[in-house]
Amino acid sequence: MESVFLSMILLLGVVLLLPFYRVYKGPTIFDRLLGASAIGTKTITLVLLFGLIYGRLDMFVDISLGYAILNFVGVIAMAKYLKATKGF
Repeated sequence: MESVFLSMILLLGVVLLLPFYRVYKGPTIFDRLLGASAIGTKTITLVLLFGLIYGRLDMFVDISLGYAILNFVGVIAMAKYLKATKGF
């Protein structure tokens, strides 16, 4: 079962590279914000998979919830800043 989780982590690691391209190139600021949010979501999934591998899912759920809140606040703050500076 651990090999299934490791293969999922590898696959998510590869898929995690796609939003980095969107953040780097993104034709608009909105695309970059969506890419940053997607990176955060995939990172949360990776943290939870590590929790399953280590057998300490309860601890990793707390970590991922904290990271999810930081990701949400960060994306909202970036959007408000870009709106205030006429980035949109």
